[in-house]
Amino acid sequence: MLLIPSIDIRGGRCVRLREGDFAAETVYDVEPAALLRRYRSLGARWVHIVDLDGARDGAPVNLPLIELLARHGGMRLQVGGGVRSAAAIERLLGAGVARVVIGSAAVTKCTEVAGWLECFGAERICLAFDVRIGATHQPEVHTHGWTRNSVLTLWDAISVYSPDRLRHVLSTDIGRDGTLRGPNLGLYRLGLRYFPELAWQASGGVRDALDLAALAAVGVAAAVSGQALIEGRIPVEELKSFLPDASSPASTSATA
Repeated sequence: MLLIPSIDIRGGRCVRLREGDFAAETVYDVEPAALLRRYRSLGARWVHIVDLDGARDGAPVNLPLIELLARHGGMRLQVGGGVRSAAAIERLLGAGVARVVIGSAAVTKCTEVAGWLECFGAERICLAFDVRIGATHQPEVHTHGWTRNSVLTLWDAISVYSPDRLRHVLSTDIGRDGTLRGPNLGLYRLGLRYFPELAWQASGGVRDALDLAALAAVGVAAAVSGQALIEGRIPVEELKSFLPDASSPASTSATA
């Protein structure tokens, strides 16, 4: 399993939201570019970037900053937040982003998104479904920066797409995001049971290396973590088995 550090950007700053609430925001005193370099020094090969302004407003807002981050060597960026058109995908890929994350549009524009998967390829597109566990204990998909309930379960939302076209799916349990309460292992077990052909990315609640090991045991392809990493809650030595370049000379010198 791969660990993908996450950098959430709002107003050009590194932030974290608690349970998807824009009013419950923590701002960190580190520039996004500096944080990106920190994660590269740890040995991360991929970094997940979220344009929170874009997610809420419906169009990418922090594009100039994201384009700057994409020019940093040695990193592959997976970027989402407000991407709801083919033009936005083309601009991000053209700027050097390796994979574009489609969130709300994956629910509201299914036919168009299916076309994007065919046009850009399954490796360049990741569908992101943010869920809250509802009264029926089903994962209900929320859109538009976690503010609207789509009234679809995660399983219904994924079933719309051809298994021949879709490869990467990121699912965040909103109720655990930014809480450090541990990931929703049951959610990903069910996901892998229903859709074993997908490369699942788990997000929300990771607090320590034991959580990463538990996700690896479940069988997800990647774990996306923000707060635990930006706050340095996991010792570097415990991260190494989840970061492909952790033992490289550059990583060793940067963390010595």
